[in-house]
Amino acid sequence: MSVQTIRNVFSVETGYRLSDDQIVNHFPNHYELTRKDLMVKNIKRYRKELEKEGSPLAEKDENGKYLYLDFVPVTYMLPADYNLFVEEFRKSPSSTWIMKPCGKAQGKGIFLINKLSQIKKWSRDSKTSSFVSQSNKEAYVISLYINNPLLIGGRKFDLRLYVLVSTYRPLRCYMYKLGFCRFCTVKYTPSTSELDNMFVHLTNVAIQKHGEDYNHIHGGKWTVSNLRLYLESTRGKEVTSKLFDEIHWIIVQSLKAVAVNASPSLTSSTANDRILKYNLINDTLNIAVPNGEIPDCKWNKSPPKEVLGNYEILYDEELAQGDGADRELRSRQGQSLGPRAGRSRDSGRAVLTTWK
Repeated sequence: MSVQTIRNVFSVETGYRLSDDQIVNHFPNHYELTRKDLMVKNIKRYRKELEKEGSPLAEKDENGKYLYLDFVPVTYMLPADYNLFVEEFRKSPSSTWIMKPCGKAQGKGIFLINKLSQIKKWSRDSKTSSFVSQSNKEAYVISLYINNPLLIGGRKFDLRLYVLVSTYRPLRCYMYKLGFCRFCTVKYTPSTSELDNMFVHLTNVAIQKHGEDYNHIHGGKWTVSNLRLYLESTRGKEVTSKLFDEIHWIIVQSLKAVAVNASPSLTSSTANDRILKYNLINDTLNIAVPNGEIPDCKWNKSPPKEVLGNYEILYDEELAQGDGADRELRSRQGQSLGPRAGRSRDSGRAVLTTWK
């Protein structure tokens, strides 16, 4: 079922609910997970909740910046947060920002700006001193652009990682090993003269496939395993392992607030794509419906390792809670929790529990 179908079927108005032997491929409140504005809202709320709890994860530096929950750039909603954005923009008027429509995908409607005049459409109406009707302009998120990204061959790339969430209460999720990277076809430059060149800035296949240098055989993609080999050879194994550990950390923390993308594209642009996504769907079904048996909502155990296929358990809240108190005590005291259990900073700060 599509995410829109799920939303319609399980709306408050219909009152439909699943029986014990039924499962669906999306959580009904998917819009909390897939819309960019709601994702930002939920992560900000999650940060505040951790602060109230006194969690060490919510620690800030002397400038009020989060030390560990810093994986989302400065972001505002437009038009609602226009005045707040202007105030932030004027602190660093030479910075670049990226605008994304809240409800679209595949790079549609995205553009970069470095002048306030470029977003007058989202400013207050000078005559009425009120916002122009929402129907006249689409809601966007605007984020501080990362202008010094990690490049390979001079090109920007992003990661497509697949995470299966089988339950949220308790949270249990699995990481698929066979993700991939998507590369831009044009080398990156922070030059303002190239702000409008989406072949430089956006990795979406829907955009890059129209570029002159797009390769239709490999689709401008690397497997994650090839990326790891490249990074190990250029940056070293220790740095690479820390990078992937922190990626896993971000996924778990994001899931505790929202899911990053609950509706991943399963269309294929290359032969390798088709193989990967066929195996992905097959392994997903083996976890969701073990042995092809009729689903049982009361069954809440981790499936045996042999049925995981290319998945590996990323986080199990029940297991984490079992030794949670001891782990948090040790994390506050700065004791190591193991290579995949903690996250450290070079500043000598306490190693924080990341998998609970």
